[in-house]
Amino acid sequence: MRIHEVRTHASAEEFPKEDHLAWKFAKIASDPVDIESEVTEMIINRIIDNAAVSAASVLRQPVTVARNQAEAHPAENGAQVFGIEGKYSAEWAALANGTAVRELDFHDTFLAAEYSHPGDNIPPLVAVAQAKGSTGADLIRGIATAYEVQVDLVKGICLHEHKIDHVAHLGPSVAAGLGTLLHLDEDTIYQAIGQALHTTTATRQSRKGEISSWKAFAPAFAGKMAIEAVDRAMRGEGAPAPIWEGEDGVIAWLLSGKDHVYQVPLPEPGEPKRGILDTYTKEHSAEYQSQAPIDLARSMKPQVEAAGGIDNVESIVLHTSHHTHYVIGTGANDPQKMDPHASRETLDHSIMYIFAVALQDGTWHHERSYARERATQADTVELWHKISTVEDPEWTRRYHSEDPAEKAFGARAVITMKDGTVIEEELAVADAHPLGARPFERANYIEKFRILAEGVVSEAEQERFLNAVQSLPNLEDLNELNIVLEPEVLAKAAKVREGLL
Repeated sequence: MRIHEVRTHASAEEFPKEDHLAWKFAKIASDPVDIESEVTEMIINRIIDNAAVSAASVLRQPVTVARNQAEAHPAENGAQVFGIEGKYSAEWAALANGTAVRELDFHDTFLAAEYSHPGDNIPPLVAVAQAKGSTGADLIRGIATAYEVQVDLVKGICLHEHKIDHVAHLGPSVAAGLGTLLHLDEDTIYQAIGQALHTTTATRQSRKGEISSWKAFAPAFAGKMAIEAVDRAMRGEGAPAPIWEGEDGVIAWLLSGKDHVYQVPLPEPGEPKRGILDTYTKEHSAEYQSQAPIDLARSMKPQVEAAGGIDNVESIVLHTSHHTHYVIGTGANDPQKMDPHASRETLDHSIMYIFAVALQDGTWHHERSYARERATQADTVELWHKISTVEDPEWTRRYHSEDPAEKAFGARAVITMKDGTVIEEELAVADAHPLGARPFERANYIEKFRILAEGVVSEAEQERFLNAVQSLPNLEDLNELNIVLEPEVLAKAAKVREGLL
């Protein structure tokens, strides 16, 4: 890897296209480097992971709305939509499938200078691959590029400190991945990346205050926009340039300004694209910074019970990173994060609520833990409101560390009982993290899929899908990656109003 300095350039300044960050990503996308076997295996794992969380969310209202929108756009040479038969326009299939993947906030993550869910790249790439008749090998190469570009952007450019949503890194990574998938030339990919970034920058209000279901749609919409950007670029249309570094570009006006220099790591020509191996998935359906605290709460439950039980807790303070404190902790100053009637999406971004339920129940469930009766349970609300977070500089330093052995997303929990007893423990990474107590491997991904697909996807369809996806390097028909539900299951989907399209 080599570090590239990225800064604003005045319009009058000499700045050749070959030095633009978008061009450098286009070069990466067009580099025909071989894909390493462990990267291929992880790509298969993440496709299984996406299918698992899609099965768990497919009947929910936001996913049903997105699916209905896709159904309004049938296409003879189109892509497939999770849960149903037929072919639909690729960009609308990407929107539907991307929403299904993101709805429960239960798939993979990567956290560095910025945060991300790089599995959001997969639905738009699969949709285009199906529509264009690509092979499994093509898809693997495209996904490897998309993950690489997203991971490199997340390592180098922070968005959230400027209240820009992290999907601004997703549009460019999808466009780059599509460039690899479709074997496009560098200039076409360059133009597509610029358009994709220009059309997917948005504020992060979608993850602040009363969080709505748009949180699930936002990444899916970015993937849809990236497909449309590639389509226009293939037809000869250009993009604003230089998109990141221009005088009126993203860095100058949306990020740290014209005097700031970003350090973005990129693979050298011929260097394998290994970005996906830096990422990790979730065992629990909750924001990633909640993963280790959930496991921590579960491990502390016996000690709390031995000290008198939940009723005797006086206070709980979670010492954690800047990001956790200010995004999902009390540092956010969001009263909604303490509201028993808040939306599921809001509770998902309240570490106080999540720690309380995990400590009481000793477990976490993607539906039961968010149920309205669970959130309004009197003793839960009482415990929840005794929990606060504080930023600890050491946890912030570890959060941003580039050393994988030191990087941490956890917390130190200090539980003070009414009699003065103090119970204190910490956990740096979640049990399912590659460096955790029980790192996720292929068997864990399959188990997660079977658990979430139970009662939704027939056993025969589960087996068919698992056999197809695990043969991805040699798979010729990518329509086999779709999962179709029985009519009686689909009939249980949320009822939604008629729309415009």
